Amino acid sequence: MVSLPIYDRTGKQVDTYEFDVNELAQRISKQLLHDAVVMYQSNLRQGTAKTKTRSEVAGSTKKMYRQKGTGNARAGSKRSGVRRGGGHIHAKSPRDWRLSMPRKAMQMATRMALRSKFESEQVILVDDFQCDVPKTKEMVKVLSALSVQGSTLLFTTPGYDVNIYKSGRNIPGLTVLPVSDINALEVLKPRKVVMTRAALDAFRGKIAAGNQEEK
Repeated sequence: MVSLPIYDRTGKQVDTYEFDVNELAQRISKQLLHDAVVMYQSNLRQGTAKTKTRSEVAGSTKKMYRQKGTGNARAGSKRSGVRRGGGHIHAKSPRDWRLSMPRKAMQMATRMALRSKFESEQVILVDDFQCDVPKTKEMVKVLSALSVQGSTLLFTTPGYDVNIYKSGRNIPGLTVLPVSDINALEVLKPRKVVMTRAALDAFRGKIAAGNQEEK
């Protein structure tokens, strides 16, 4: 059981939030977290790197000079990889770097990652956070009041909120995501996670709904 303070926009504690972290995951598997992070990072790779082999570069395939009698080392065509302008000896070719994991494994990895943040006391809860209009200055003010300005942060909202997203997109190190889009990599990458009370309630609701489906 953990008891977390809930802060308002000015950094003042207004309430506490208590829940059992075992709801998120019974334990933390470092191997599962590693596999999930490797998968997400690998899937970010474009796989479009391409260089030309000696058969693809422009140039004649004629032997540059006769084999013997010139005093030079024997040489084939100017496309050889040891010559300037020649093809690459171990050329790169496009490839698909995508990896996959079972859906339940990815969900469990996200829950384990969030539990690790709670155990490390790197989660900050804020009361209902609303922005009527996009305003980066206001977001900076709130982060400064929470004493997290300058750290890499994940700001989690219960749903898509365009105003909050636009208020934070120009702040270095800050990522704003709805709770439905977070994954193990997005949770583990930043130093701290800022969640609204509604976002944590929504995440716990998803877990409860999933447990009911399994039954």
